[in-house]
Amino acid sequence: MNRTATWIGALVALGGCGGQEPPAARSVPMAATPPVDPHSFARPAEVRVTHLDLDLTVDFEARRLRGTATLSLERAPGAGELRLDTRQLEVAAVTLHSEGRAEDQPGGEPAVFTLGEESPFLGRGLTVALGPATTAVRIEYQTLPGAAALQWLEPAQTAGGRHPFLFTQSQAILARTWVPCQDTPAVRMTYEATIRVPPPLVALMSAENPTAPSADGVYAFRMPQAVPSYLLALAVGELEFRSMGPRTGVWAEPALAAAAAWEFAETEAMMEAAERLYGPYRWGRYDLLVLPPSFPYGGMENPRLTFLTPTVIAGDRSLVALIAHELAHSWSGNLVTNATWNDFWLNEGFTSYIENRLIEEVKGAEYAEMLRALSLQDLEDELAGLAERDTHLWLDLAGRDPDDGMTSVAYDKGAALLRLLEETLGRETWDAYVGDYFDRFAFRSIDTATFVADLEARLLSARPDDAAAIDLQGWVYGPGLPANHPLPESRAFEAVDAELARWRDGAPAAELATAGWVTQQWQHFLRNLPDPLPAAGLADLDRAFGLSTSGNSEVLSAWLTVAIRHDYRPAYPALETFLTTVGRRKFLKPLYAELARTEDGLAWARRVYANARPGYHSVSTNTIDEILGWEESGRKQAG
Repeated sequence: MNRTATWIGALVALGGCGGQEPPAARSVPMAATPPVDPHSFARPAEVRVTHLDLDLTVDFEARRLRGTATLSLERAPGAGELRLDTRQLEVAAVTLHSEGRAEDQPGGEPAVFTLGEESPFLGRGLTVALGPATTAVRIEYQTLPGAAALQWLEPAQTAGGRHPFLFTQSQAILARTWVPCQDTPAVRMTYEATIRVPPPLVALMSAENPTAPSADGVYAFRMPQAVPSYLLALAVGELEFRSMGPRTGVWAEPALAAAAAWEFAETEAMMEAAERLYGPYRWGRYDLLVLPPSFPYGGMENPRLTFLTPTVIAGDRSLVALIAHELAHSWSGNLVTNATWNDFWLNEGFTSYIENRLIEEVKGAEYAEMLRALSLQDLEDELAGLAERDTHLWLDLAGRDPDDGMTSVAYDKGAALLRLLEETLGRETWDAYVGDYFDRFAFRSIDTATFVADLEARLLSARPDDAAAIDLQGWVYGPGLPANHPLPESRAFEAVDAELARWRDGAPAAELATAGWVTQQWQHFLRNLPDPLPAAGLADLDRAFGLSTSGNSEVLSAWLTVAIRHDYRPAYPALETFLTTVGRRKFLKPLYAELARTEDGLAWARRVYANARPGYHSVSTNTIDEILGWEESGRKQAG
């Protein structure tokens, strides 16, 4: 978005490819012993949801979703209760249905149901007593105005300024805050939805989408491939569609649509590269949705419709590695999914590795090496501040918010392991295994032990010397970054280092040979400036390169980090603007953390945060609240 017993026999095989209905979407053999998910109240080994029908009305004035969720069920013999996850939902009624689709039975039989005690970040378990012939339940409900997955934006918070906007963010366990469901990645389901919105707004979902607005504001959606709940997604706003290729297009607010279509024009080429490497794309279309800047992530891999931050629109296609990453999730994560958030690295390590391979195919090996080098820097920096238990690939997150596992360890340590496997076993051998892995586990949710056992059985057992050199167990279950991690080599960064040395030796910044530098070279330059830096040196850099006014979010955020560290006040107006207009947690977290290092910085940060916080998604505020100690005392000090 993150045990040791192998769970090969318990895989939930739901099938499906292309745009066709999986042959057994409504009747799937029960898994023998699904993995225990510490972040869900569900018991899918007893009763599992196989299909979801949503019928929701979007109420912007009340900031609520209202309607029904109808859940089709697969039951183990003797199972008499359905257990679901809910949080910040008001459940009005539950009815039982049998023999066919529940939508054909409008009445149903009133069900006996109970809501459990509220648990921090998990919410409340919903238990429904089932009748002997029950095959579906319908839940009438509405969301609370503060539901954590939902970001309600006023017109002024959008690019157009004319209409409100709504988007969801379900990963990791926030789907339960807008849909009663089995909110665990171990359960996959197909879904259909009817969404009612005020015209002329457009509704989009992680499903088969329209390409034009509906005159009456009623939209119908269908997702024929089975997906886990964290890939449920909805967005509503003033949106315009631009085609980018036979299978690709971009949705954005009208003011951004042309720029977005140009920025992401390489998407179709990336899809073709991914298919050459890892087999057919199985989701029909691959479209993008550019959201307002409060979106907390760079991107979210919602199938068929990746959600994106506008901060990647740099005007030079220099930040499209993010598109490669989200596209890669169409194989790693969406097709083969981590069974629990303890196994998050299976999603993100594979995806980060594939991202780099796609960038190599589209932009060349040297460009990919720069990205690998920056990722290694990110990983080493984050490892220095993590508790040892959080530096393992497989994590034990029981009793903790799964967001705690969404660090560079899952992404970059995971990718480093896969790169080591490639370099040790040979690219041809490794690629063949990865392609076969996606085929064999397609539309399944697997755990770390399953992957380890599969890799050892199919590759490493026949190559004991290579297995010993890799030390797979140490990488997965051990702390830190093993000494045998691959080292990237970037000639482009060597050129940056030479100019950096010249500046350190007294050359004016304006005389440095920076023409033609790409974003990644500027990031490397700023990350490796000497520390401490005098104010005159900072002013020299800012004057020569316009760093405080950069329109590139990656360059600007790196520069602002340097400015905070050295209390370079001329950059603070840009810093305040950035913090109050961008909600991407990747940028917010290091900037606020740097400010919080000093008493004056913390006071300044709290003042700015008081104004910025209402525009952030809960994913971001949960993190920044902790950094700033955002309690009543903090609010009073800010005011």
